[in-house]
Amino acid sequence: MSYRVDVLTLFPESITQYATTSVLGRAQAKGVWELHVHDIRDATDDPHRSVDDAPFGGGAGMVLRAEPIMRTIEMVPDLARPLFALTPSGRPFTQGFAQALSRLDGFSLLCGRYEGIDQRVLDLAVDEEVSLGDFVLAGGELAALCLIEAVVRLRPDALGNDDSTMEESFADGLLEYPHYTQPADFRGHAVPEILRSGDHERIRRWRRAQSLRRTIERRPDLIEQRGGVSAGDQAILDEFPLLDGRGENG
Repeated sequence: MSYRVDVLTLFPESITQYATTSVLGRAQAKGVWELHVHDIRDATDDPHRSVDDAPFGGGAGMVLRAEPIMRTIEMVPDLARPLFALTPSGRPFTQGFAQALSRLDGFSLLCGRYEGIDQRVLDLAVDEEVSLGDFVLAGGELAALCLIEAVVRLRPDALGNDDSTMEESFADGLLEYPHYTQPADFRGHAVPEILRSGDHERIRRWRRAQSLRRTIERRPDLIEQRGGVSAGDQAILDEFPLLDGRGENG
């Protein structure tokens, strides 16, 4: 059975158009996953297809009404679960979260808009709220696409090489090591000699050292979450010092 993703949104075309491109599009064509997009406006019953109203208690902006959202959910008996609402106050989305979702049979996303979603929808129908980070977007569609791509690319056969997801950033709680390709020398900056050595075990240790050092410098919080640098990793760091400006081990 194909992996199923449902999206509830006011702008279905924004989801469907991107989902036909790049990794997501190729994975759909191969049957790795299937997308079902539901327009919340289709569940309205007034000529203006209105989905929002002023908030009780006053305040700026408008709030997405509970009724059309609940109707949309109830109109899809096979809606994939869990159902996540994309909100700024939700649980932070991480690579570990993406990996957990990729092991399910699918999930659904509710895209917010305006000042937010009527709390009763969140209480009655949503399994959990999810956030991409400490910032605010005009709506949940961009966040939905980011989340979908992060998850679908982890599914078997979604990428040309499934092993590529094993060594990328956050896969082991570390940032990814630097990459190089042809030419071997570009404007005076050479590819590190070790990458041209053919010594695959030493290359593996070198890449581990670069991942560790990059994470220590840029995301010390990730190192802290890992409980610090292990003795084994410290030995690898000592074996491979920082790269100098020529791209060689100094």
